[in-house]
Amino acid sequence: MCVACLTRNSTMKRKESPSPAALALPLAAVLAALALAVPARAQSDNAMQRATTTAGTPSDVVLVVHGGAGSIEEVDMTDEEAEAYRAKLTEALRAGYEVIQNGGSSLDAVEAAIKPMEASRMFNSGRGAVFTNAGTVEHDASIMEGETRKAGAVAGTKHIAHPIEAARLVMEESPHVMLARQGAEEFALTQGMDLVPNDHFYADERRARFLEDLSSDASSSDGASAADEAGVRVRAERAPAHLGTVGAAALDQGGTLAAGTSTGGTSNKRWGRIGDSPIIGAGSYADNETAAVSSTGWGEYFIRGVVPHDIASMMRYGDASLAKAARTVINEKLPEIGDGQGSGGVIALDAEGNVATPFITPGMFRGWITEEGEVVVRFYGKDQYDGPMDGE
Repeated sequence: MCVACLTRNSTMKRKESPSPAALALPLAAVLAALALAVPARAQSDNAMQRATTTAGTPSDVVLVVHGGAGSIEEVDMTDEEAEAYRAKLTEALRAGYEVIQNGGSSLDAVEAAIKPMEASRMFNSGRGAVFTNAGTVEHDASIMEGETRKAGAVAGTKHIAHPIEAARLVMEESPHVMLARQGAEEFALTQGMDLVPNDHFYADERRARFLEDLSSDASSSDGASAADEAGVRVRAERAPAHLGTVGAAALDQGGTLAAGTSTGGTSNKRWGRIGDSPIIGAGSYADNETAAVSSTGWGEYFIRGVVPHDIASMMRYGDASLAKAARTVINEKLPEIGDGQGSGGVIALDAEGNVATPFITPGMFRGWITEEGEVVVRFYGKDQYDGPMDGE
């Protein structure tokens, strides 16, 4: 295999930095101007080739993605919905695969795979993100590279169209790992990124959910749980069937792993809540000696369990295989944290091209693509593949 190209693809180049005069414009003035109008954008949800669902053991995977874990059940999904999700996940996989095939880096591939999902209203990231209790949309994202373990993240942003791109800029163009809220947006402006008005992200179905949350809060009893009051737990009886954080893990031709995660957080969240997605070791983690991992689920538990890092640690210090480490952490350790209400899953990829996708929810949108370009996309628990446990 050839050494990976470390430069960005021409189609992914950033805009030139703005002039000093433009940078002098206060962020508040920029946001005020943006609030006056919302640019119309066409949805880029063109149908893609239907993905295959072969049952062979994948051993040469170069990219794996997820679109969130949750109440994803076949009985609740129409054929049209299933085809739409399958097409979007396939689009994400092929976008990242093209980068790798052209000699691009795993970081390029992760960013390329996540961006189509951020641009879609089908997932809880970018344009499809859920509403906060204040009636706004906020995003978190992180990215990490496994050779040097460089990482970057943004949290609580409201005007960045592609948070995963901003997270990478933090990693590459700043001395920091995480930037938050207005500071992250000011930094994005200095790097030539365009900001968009917050209502650019508003989706009708998410707004309906937000209004339902407000109505429920107003009529709830004083004895509501602390989790419900904090807006950190999605109420199961009102949770949409298909909703989730997005992520990707990639292996480039030079043998470098990378992982990234992007989300809109939990519905009805309050008080500036930040989940696991922008936290290195909880939302994303990559180390060439072990694995690249992206999480999806109830973030508070993934933070407490440092889930992706725990998977990598079992591999590094316990000599566990990727499949065994991922299964043990998700199926055994995660349910034992705190009150046992933690749920979710991960996608994980090691330097040998092995993949694991364990989850403890009814389903998880996930898929991978092999070195030969074979695509596999799966939704439900019944078609789960995590790879054999040691000794099986």
